[in-house]
Amino acid sequence: MRRFLSAQSLQPRVVLSGIQPTGVPHLGNYVGALRQWVQRQHEEPESSRLLYSIVDLHAITVPQKPEALRKAKREALASLLAIGIDPSRCTLFYQSDVPAHSELMWILSCTASVGYLSRMTQWKSKLSLAESSRLGDGRVGNKLKLGLFSYPVLQAADILVHRATHVPVGHDQQQHIEFARECVTNFNHAYGPHLVYPDIIISPVRRVMSLAEPTSKMSKSHPLARSRILLTDNAETIHAKISSALTDSTPGISYDVENRPGISNLLDIFSIFSPEGKTAQQLAADFSESSPRELKAAVSEAVVKGMDGIGQRYEKLLKDTKFLDHVAAEGGEKARQSADETMHIVREAMGL
Repeated sequence: MRRFLSAQSLQPRVVLSGIQPTGVPHLGNYVGALRQWVQRQHEEPESSRLLYSIVDLHAITVPQKPEALRKAKREALASLLAIGIDPSRCTLFYQSDVPAHSELMWILSCTASVGYLSRMTQWKSKLSLAESSRLGDGRVGNKLKLGLFSYPVLQAADILVHRATHVPVGHDQQQHIEFARECVTNFNHAYGPHLVYPDIIISPVRRVMSLAEPTSKMSKSHPLARSRILLTDNAETIHAKISSALTDSTPGISYDVENRPGISNLLDIFSIFSPEGKTAQQLAADFSESSPRELKAAVSEAVVKGMDGIGQRYEKLLKDTKFLDHVAAEGGEKARQSADETMHIVREAMGL
């Protein structure tokens, strides 16, 4: 019991989140996760440890050109700093700078169930397969790579190697945290109560939809650049993209996600940046007699004001390569120390 208390009950609060390096984040990334990262720096007690990772090892489950990946990593780091991530308050690091992530992944893989992994949705969605797809299907075996299949094991290692107690996720990621907890159960059953069970924090994720296709989430994979607002877009670009957003011909403004997805998406975006904190429904009432053009103008103004300064800070940071390298090196060192503490416990428990 004493060993259990030292491993779990007396564990300080550790919050961990990660983002893939896809370059400059878009508005959906910011609203869904990154804005909460910034807020946690102020809301979490000083005793809490915050770890924010750019998970570049996860990015290579699909082919990446080396120079493009290096560029995307640097852009992601500059973007996080530009929105207000403070390296003095958190540990900000590249996942690949911490070898213990991969080491613990292998250890967890030795007790992870293939059956459990086969039911995970990540590899199926990445390969555009039906959820009913099984490993035994011929075309699945031909397309599926081991790295993509074992993605959840690396994600579990990301969490467990830093002894994270809390992981903020959206509803669609709960399955991955449950798998991480399964990995803890498997390891602790075999070697003793050394790994920490992470708790899920359901983030208040606001789904921001595509401006060109409002029934789909805003995404960088959409072929039209005007479908998404990047955090580095200037005021003129933001106005142009929102002005071209797909709406409908119904008179007036109303919030109806099913029948008026374009207008509803604009109202959702408006509510995110509303200085009075108004909901989408309240804003719909305020603009009920307005035209889509008038609504778009108001939404553009709110977004430009809400993202004021991010683009300029990003451009300045991106040019300061020495500072970015310093932040990455310092964050990597702190993250390695955090991970090494866990790996010392794990190796000793296993006899390695």
